[in-house]
Amino acid sequence: MIFIAGPCVIESSQLLDCVAEELVRLNKRMGVDIIFKASFDKANRTSIRSFRGPGMERGLQMLQDVKDKYGLRILTDIHESWQAAPVAKVADILQIPAFLCRQTDLLVAAAKTGKTVNIKKAQFLSGLDMEYPVQKVRDAGNDNVWLTERGNIYGYNNLVVDFRNIPDMMRFTDTVIMDCTHSVQRPGAAGGKTGGNREFIPAMALAAKAFGANGFFFETHPDPDNALSDGPNMIPLTQLGDVIKSLLD
Repeated sequence: MIFIAGPCVIESSQLLDCVAEELVRLNKRMGVDIIFKASFDKANRTSIRSFRGPGMERGLQMLQDVKDKYGLRILTDIHESWQAAPVAKVADILQIPAFLCRQTDLLVAAAKTGKTVNIKKAQFLSGLDMEYPVQKVRDAGNDNVWLTERGNIYGYNNLVVDFRNIPDMMRFTDTVIMDCTHSVQRPGAAGGKTGGNREFIPAMALAAKAFGANGFFFETHPDPDNALSDGPNMIPLTQLGDVIKSLLD
């Protein structure tokens, strides 16, 4: 199984160190290989006043520091085609945000780096629709493509997960990841920012495993209630090990 974990956005070097140290500890204790995730820029925040991160230049330096210091593989997302090449110098996996999963130029630019491309399924698409983003990456010469389920829009300010999307997406790639934290979001439901129900994260992960998911994505933070982005749907760092253990068991 593939595990991906880390804070939603880079807030500080201290936060990255805190999370990375715990991932290293869990890797050694459980014999797993957790990939470190953090965003250098959250370009799709609900409000113009929301914290976005340190930006690409400084953010990549901080992610490289994590890589050098802790030996962790790095996953981060890109929002524009021109970001693919410089980000690929640091990141091992380039992530395509859900709202951008049909952007051809972005997918092709990510593919041409030769790095693994993780495409998050849009909230408005079915699992079967993801055949075409995968095809764009492969036609650009890159077979290293993953797909990630993160729920579908269900009315206003709510998401629901149709777990049939997991086996559907398995038709197009051998790696389908369940985003266990973004799938419990309440988009835009917290007065200019996104809300969420983190108490459902452990069950969401186990349900996804039952449907055949072989990767699991968790945004985590030592103090989610005071996180600068996505706090309501992040799992407390102290609980991450228990959730991963339940999946391994």
